[in-house]
Formats: sequence, structure tokens, C-alpha cells
Amino acid sequence: MIAIANQKGGVGKTTTAVNLATALAAADREVLLIDADPQGNASTGLGLPRTGRAPGTYALLHDPASLHEAIRPTGIPGLSIIPAEPDLAGAEVELVDMPERERRLRLALAPLLDAPSDRYVLLDCPPSLGLLTLNALVCADSVLVPLQCEFFALEGLTHLTQTIERVRAGLNPRLRLHGIVLTMYDRRNNLSELVAADARSFFGDDVYETVIPRNIRISEAPSHGKPVLLYDFRSPGAQAYVRLAGELLRRERAGA
Repeated sequence: MIAIANQKGGVGKTTTAVNLATALAAADREVLLIDADPQGNASTGLGLPRTGRAPGTYALLHDPASLHEAIRPTGIPGLSIIPAEPDLAGAEVELVDMPERERRLRLALAPLLDAPSDRYVLLDCPPSLGLLTLNALVCADSVLVPLQCEFFALEGLTHLTQTIERVRAGLNPRLRLHGIVLTMYDRRNNLSELVAADARSFFGDDVYETVIPRNIRISEAPSHGKPVLLYDFRSPGAQAYVRLAGELLRRERAGA
């Protein structure tokens, strides 16, 4: 179970969640994508209409028994999704007064976590470090961080790694940093090269070799309700996510 998280918005987090999930499914892996972001962009990116998303993540936080109703297929073989309903926007406030507020999602997903399975579960987190993201981190085995190739993104990464350490110390001892993926990489821009070099010098092998380039096809695909792998498989963006999935699987095998 991998949380895809970064408290900074606009770094390619949801794009990575949708397209990595699609690429893993294309590699004959069973994948469940959980949309934990109230914006619901991952659900939109897989073509789910806003009127047909309940029950979803919001329902799970209130009623763990709704898990199997919340999981629904997508048009991609092997890939299913728990969508984000519009009501999820109020969950941050409602969670404050709930018992086990940091573990609500963990309790709801217990049947998936406790049963032996080869399924990959990806959690698309909100662009914040609030209670929804905290719930995802308490569930997850690891955190994959999309890092935009800009200076301020590096500053935010330090705060996120500190949060991971706090969650590991107090709520989820198995949580680890899965890796960092450089996104929106532009080879014509010296800043992209500098950010990539700084990230690799500081985080070493935690930074994936695969980088996700700036690519217009990646930006266009969500408006068609499709991952870029279905929208334009031959585009540089789609091929980068295929390579990213391959590198993730190699890292998992090496770790095992």
C-alpha cells in the first residue's frame, strides 16, 4: 500500500497516481486506487462522473462496512477505484471529533490490509498535511513523493519527510519513504537539472532514475477522462510512466 503524497499542490501527484496505477495494471498487476483528495481529480482522470461517486472515501470514514460497495471497476482491466465523493470536502472538519480519527481509513481498509494479496493499493492524498493525509499515512506501507523540478518544492520535501518520521514514531511503525519521483522535468531548463542534482545528492538512491517530463499530452488526458497511457500511449509522458512502473516493480523485487 503506497501513499502518493506531497503537501505542495501542482506537483503532479494525482497525475502520478492515475498513470502509475494504469501502468501497473497494464503490467498484469491488480491495482486499487483510493482517491482521498476532496478535489476528486483522480476520479475525474479515470472518467467517473461526479454524480456517481457515492459511496466512496467519505463513506468509508464514517461506515467501514461500506468498503466492498465503494470499490468499483474502471475501464482498465485490473484497475479498480474508490472514488472521492463531493462530501469528502467536509471530512477534515468532521474527523476532528471522531474517535480514532487518525485511523478511520485504516479501520475501513482492514479487510484489504489483513488478507494476503498481491494487489497494489495506491492512495492519492490531498495537497496538505491534514487529517485526510494523516489517515492515508497511517494505512500505508510506504510513501511515494512526486517532486516538481522547482526550488520551492525541495523546501517542502523536508517538511514531508519530517512528517513521515513522526507518523512512523507514533502511529505507523512500518511506514517508510518508498521513493521520490522527479516530475515536470524540462531538459531545456537549467533549474530542472539543478533541482534533480540537489535531490539526488541529498536523498541518494531514494530518488527514482525515471523522471516524468513536461508533456502536453499529460495535461490534456484528464479532460478526456483518460490516463495518458490510453490517451496517447506513444507520447513521452506515457512512456515515462511505463518506465516508472517498471522501476517500481524492480525496486519491490530487490527489496523482497
